[in-house]
Amino acid sequence: QVQLVQSGGGLVQAGGSLRLSCTASVRTFSRYVMGWFRQDPGKEREFVAAISGNRVSTLYADSVKGRFTIFRDNDKSTVYLQMNSLKPEDTSLYYCAADRTMSRASLEYDYWGQGTQVTVSS
Repeated sequence: QVQLVQSGGGLVQAGGSLRLSCTASVRTFSRYVMGWFRQDPGKEREFVAAISGNRVSTLYADSVKGRFTIFRDNDKSTVYLQMNSLKPEDTSLYYCAADRTMSRASLEYDYWGQGTQVTVSS
């Protein structure tokens, strides 16, 4: 069982930056692919970014490519999402997730954080 605890998020003006963190309670953290998703009310969960356990591979949604960076510190069992040049359309509830394989599909991820709100004002 993997427990994920998120921190970060909040309110920021358009063009600003935020960093989300997600810490896992598992010894074998480096064996897990970590992903970030976001979800608006009444909509499906949307893929944002993912990173392999060895940090070699990353995936990004086209909507965030060049603005968001996913990275991880395996010694701290933590994955981060650095969000720069934020836009009002980035406003959403953000979730971190863990799985054994790299995927953009939320259904592939077995473990989820509690979610954290990001609000970008115009």
